[in-house]
Amino acid sequence: MLTFVSNFGTMNRNLITIGCLAATLGLQAQTQRPTNFIIINCDDLGYGDLGAFGHPTIHTPHLDRMAFEGQRWTSFYVTSSVSSPSRASLLTGRLPVRSGMYGNERLVLFPDSPQGLPQSEITIVTLLRDNGYTTACVGKWHLGHLPESMPLQHGFDYFYGIPFSNDMSKREQRLLFSNYDYEFELPFHNQNETIEFEPDQTQLTKRLTEYSISFIEKNRDNPFFLYLAHPMPHIPLYASEDFFGKSKRGLYGDAVEELDWSIGQIMNALRENGIENNTIIIFTSDNGAWLNFGLDGGTSGLLKDGKGSTYEGGFRVPTIIWGGGVVPATVSSMGSTLDIFPTLSEIAKIELPQDRAIDGISLTNVLFQNEESLREYFPFFIGSKLYAFRRNNYKIHLLSGASSYGIRVPETSLPLLYDVEQDPSERFDISTQRPELVEELMREAEKFLLGLEIKESLFDLPAVRN
Repeated sequence: MLTFVSNFGTMNRNLITIGCLAATLGLQAQTQRPTNFIIINCDDLGYGDLGAFGHPTIHTPHLDRMAFEGQRWTSFYVTSSVSSPSRASLLTGRLPVRSGMYGNERLVLFPDSPQGLPQSEITIVTLLRDNGYTTACVGKWHLGHLPESMPLQHGFDYFYGIPFSNDMSKREQRLLFSNYDYEFELPFHNQNETIEFEPDQTQLTKRLTEYSISFIEKNRDNPFFLYLAHPMPHIPLYASEDFFGKSKRGLYGDAVEELDWSIGQIMNALRENGIENNTIIIFTSDNGAWLNFGLDGGTSGLLKDGKGSTYEGGFRVPTIIWGGGVVPATVSSMGSTLDIFPTLSEIAKIELPQDRAIDGISLTNVLFQNEESLREYFPFFIGSKLYAFRRNNYKIHLLSGASSYGIRVPETSLPLLYDVEQDPSERFDISTQRPELVEELMREAEKFLLGLEIKESLFDLPAVRN
């Protein structure tokens, strides 16, 4: 037994040495040539639906390996618990209320929405492309379907995928709901051209993965930015013949395990092309699990509520950052998809735009020095209303009634105060125990709101038929 313990200690020291050497080599690679970036954004993936985040029966070995070799972020937030506003913030580094990419009536964009991501917004994609990067959007866009709002007009050289959620389809609505009234067919694009309608969704994950690998291979000698936005595991769920019926977690598990396979294929492509030490992958989700659909809707783990909610299960998402000198760690301090814009800009040595407010904070000190994140607060919006506000480990709920997508909970006495580091499930309201902290956070939230210039909603404008 003593010998085993001694050997185990030696093995740990060797692993640490190897890890530090890999990080050093990754940093050296960054000085020799620009770093490649891959963002993998899943749709409605719940906080508790990966092995590395505690799920007991969904097998995600490739993501678990990423989490072991890279950084597992346990307190990482999106700016909206629904799709379109969340995705806008990831690409612009700005809160949806600054760009108008939000809705108080229609929460996301639809096939008849007359607006999309404004041309006046600057994306991280545009900055990278203007500095020599080749860029691709593969998968779900959901930031506007009209020509001026599509990916090629926002910095992408290539677009291969669908402009909306995978349920925005006449066929899928008929399958999901018996009394549907939906006239739109789901288009699949190659560049700005629609190449088919109602694609076979059992093949989407494989198809998008194959295109992504081809893009990596073609650009292995040049800096690239790949935004792989998987339509899964959003309802309706699909998996290919290789994964259908194979998981212990039903169809939802099948879909997630195929996403994990996709991650493995991407990582293998990087290794085979010799660029794994010069590429950073950020894996995340656009919002929490869609709990309304029972077992088909995913889970939030120990977090409360899900998609459409201002509780943690709606906004806190599973996030892993891997490669390119990233120091292995479990990171419990706050981060956000807002922070991707300034982080990638700093790594690529690109100055941030000076003519607008950027809400993101660079995370490079966490990625490469394993320091604490500099993010101290985070706002929780539904539309233009600030429902909750977190500063450090305390979160105050200012408005009630926002729960899982399509469900409203009864009004409760307000405000509510939680220590979300000790109580991430938001079970124990401590507002009566800390009245002075309640007053302080309410003042800070009010000051934060007064400092924002909230633009008119682009989602609530009258719809048009196209």
